[in-house]
Amino acid sequence: MPKLALIPPHDHHRHHRQLLLIFLLISATTAAPASATTNYQVFKEAPQFYNSPTCPSIHTNGMCCDQAVHVAMALDTAYLRGLMAAILSILQHSSCPQNILFHFIASATANHQHFRYTIFRAFPALVFQIYPYDSKAVSGLISTSIRSALDCPLNYARNYLPNLLPRCLRRVVYLDSDLVLVDDMAKLAATPLGDSSVLAAPEYCNANFTSYFTPTFWSNPTLSLTFSGRKACYFNTGVMVIDLQRWRAGDYTTKIVEWMELQKRMRIYELGSLPPFLLVFAGNIAPVDHRWNQHGLGGDNYRGLCRDLHPGPTSLLHWSGKGKPWARLDANRPCPLDAFWAPYDLLQTSSALES
Repeated sequence: MPKLALIPPHDHHRHHRQLLLIFLLISATTAAPASATTNYQVFKEAPQFYNSPTCPSIHTNGMCCDQAVHVAMALDTAYLRGLMAAILSILQHSSCPQNILFHFIASATANHQHFRYTIFRAFPALVFQIYPYDSKAVSGLISTSIRSALDCPLNYARNYLPNLLPRCLRRVVYLDSDLVLVDDMAKLAATPLGDSSVLAAPEYCNANFTSYFTPTFWSNPTLSLTFSGRKACYFNTGVMVIDLQRWRAGDYTTKIVEWMELQKRMRIYELGSLPPFLLVFAGNIAPVDHRWNQHGLGGDNYRGLCRDLHPGPTSLLHWSGKGKPWARLDANRPCPLDAFWAPYDLLQTSSALES
């Protein structure tokens, strides 16, 4: 396990961070009108974690080092509090936290300078990059789903991940922002993908797979043959290990987009960005132990009721569904498992800011 820093960093390192913090603060406050900054959340600085002695030395090499663990996440204001908690949990439970490089995807119209300042203020030593995502193309392809939050264009950024990230990047772990890890991220990142799989994720073959598509889909003789010869099972796209080179070689973004275009002409599914992934990949993914996605802790997509963990060990807790732990905690109506998220919450309370 990484050790918490008890000795202050060298003065020149502190001075460098202070100068960078001042620069980011000035940039963040001048990049948007004052009225847009009034509701910004403020986060505490997280503890600093260091590599264990056995960790290999890496060079960031333009964010493309093969020896590093690469994590990609969507970045927006609505889920910023969850993202900050997720980052802290990843670093805290990593044996080589300084070898984790973060790749954040944010809307091209978002205030990137403010995001940089916020992340740097909480994690001064974090190595990260923010990539602009132009959602104009996908906005015209999004069909209304059963929950409005699922219709956010940023939910579809994962479809374009290999195009957004540097082409020299080979493998990445994609994570949603409503989760925390309680195990070493390197174990998940090292998931074998076999000779041909593009991605790996925990599969749930007991789920009713047919329910993810409409009767129109299943009654169409051509469409219903889509999964012929494939042992297609449900998997959650909030935790995936992706081979970016294989994705690019197979042009899988185009395949996903083609299903979304068909959905605009005839309604073949109801649930946001997930079904196109199932149509393209289900039955052809590499397995991941269920411990790496204890999902559904946010309840269903309608009421967000409390749920228990699935049987078995847990390495990652995922509040997919309508209910989010920070909202339930703020409302003083937490679910029992929200207590596992609370220790990673870095939000600075109003009382702390006033003191």
